[in-house]
Amino acid sequence: MAGLDPDDWSGLRALGHRMLDDMIDRLAAQDGQKVWTPMPDTARQALRRPLPRGPTDPAELYDEFRRRIVPYALGNTHPRFMGWVHGGGTGIGMLAELLAGGLDANLGGRDHAPIELERVVVGWAAEMVGMPASSSGLLVTGSSMANLIAVLTARRRAAGPAVRSDGVGGRGLVGYAGASAHGCIPRAFDMAGLGTEALRLVPVDGDHRISLPALADAVRRDRAAGLAPFMVAGTAGTVDTGAIDDLAGIAGLCADEGLWFHVDGAFGALAALSPAIRPRLAGIERADSLAFDFHKWAQVPYDAGCVVVRDGQAQADAFAQTLAYLSREDRGAAGNAPWPCDLGPDLSRGFRALKVWMTLATYGADRLGRMVDECCAVARHLAARVEAEPSLELLAPVPLNIVCFRVASGHADLDWLNGELVKDLQEAGIAVPSTTVIGGRRAIRAAIVNHRTVPADVDLMVDGLLELAARR
Repeated sequence: MAGLDPDDWSGLRALGHRMLDDMIDRLAAQDGQKVWTPMPDTARQALRRPLPRGPTDPAELYDEFRRRIVPYALGNTHPRFMGWVHGGGTGIGMLAELLAGGLDANLGGRDHAPIELERVVVGWAAEMVGMPASSSGLLVTGSSMANLIAVLTARRRAAGPAVRSDGVGGRGLVGYAGASAHGCIPRAFDMAGLGTEALRLVPVDGDHRISLPALADAVRRDRAAGLAPFMVAGTAGTVDTGAIDDLAGIAGLCADEGLWFHVDGAFGALAALSPAIRPRLAGIERADSLAFDFHKWAQVPYDAGCVVVRDGQAQADAFAQTLAYLSREDRGAAGNAPWPCDLGPDLSRGFRALKVWMTLATYGADRLGRMVDECCAVARHLAARVEAEPSLELLAPVPLNIVCFRVASGHADLDWLNGELVKDLQEAGIAVPSTTVIGGRRAIRAAIVNHRTVPADVDLMVDGLLELAARR
């Protein structure tokens, strides 16, 4: 054995073929299986062993993976997984992960083809929403990191270069987002040293979109109080209902007020690929920065978030470093500046771009756009089914792919009942929706993101829900 490589590769090759066949079989046959199965304590305890001091046959480890991991996965590849906003992955994305692992490339920097491929993918992301071809960006873990990078970039532009050495101090920087914005936006303000109180959560209208008059009033009040408004975060696809803020209206206000216009498009930005839905995203092309996830509606395996920044110099100003051992050269392996580590916080970065590139190129933007339309059609089917059932109640409009509803009869405490029914559905393996609160009422929330989900799947969920409610 040389290093950690085997003397004879044939055994590993055979095991690899078996693994690949098993995982493809699983993807092909999961419709008839339970969506989710609770992990028993015996399986949990069996995994909790001391650090192994000696070798273990990889075939034994794979057997343990099949027995103790696969049966208790979350189930988001299953067509009846509708909880939260998780993509379902694809076979080609799975294979791309294998290829990326074989290269073991570090995309923090230096001159190699994987970095060029990431630049291509970021360019595709900008093209997808109509941002300039000169935009910069990065692939990151997800929209939480993408939103943080955007906030830090906007902070640096507003506060100047000294903010990187002196901190935010008493600058009074304040930003704005709708009350329906994802929790990662206030968290980004926290981690950026601004504090969550520096983010004004602006009221939303009856369609769960940020109120532009209320936003304008908040900016005026803060300026009058001697504070320094610096950014607005609009949302393309709110987490609870899928609402899309008036992005064009926000862009106009930001232009008038000299504010950074950011869009959190975690899943909704991908709707730009649908000709039917794209007009609802009007204004997204004017964003100074955009955060979204390829691992949601684009079905790329986790994790694959993306941040796109209109002004690449502004992004570099927020992150570039000059450590001696990272010095850039005009040629050789240390060339190809700027490096990705000049545009974000990570120096060690995996080859996420390969699975994104292979997914987008395999299916094409038009097919992915039709898939978005199909998901929204399934959501409309579910909404119609809810409205047709006397014991069910639709709790919010359905602008995209998220349906919020509840069982509206049969118990004095409907919030408790609906929460319990969701757990019943999950534990029975019938379907996995999630819950949220709409207008102070507990809602069952079904997010149709998986490309495998069809109307029959949501009908099975509703049928199961009604049966479980009748038992209670």
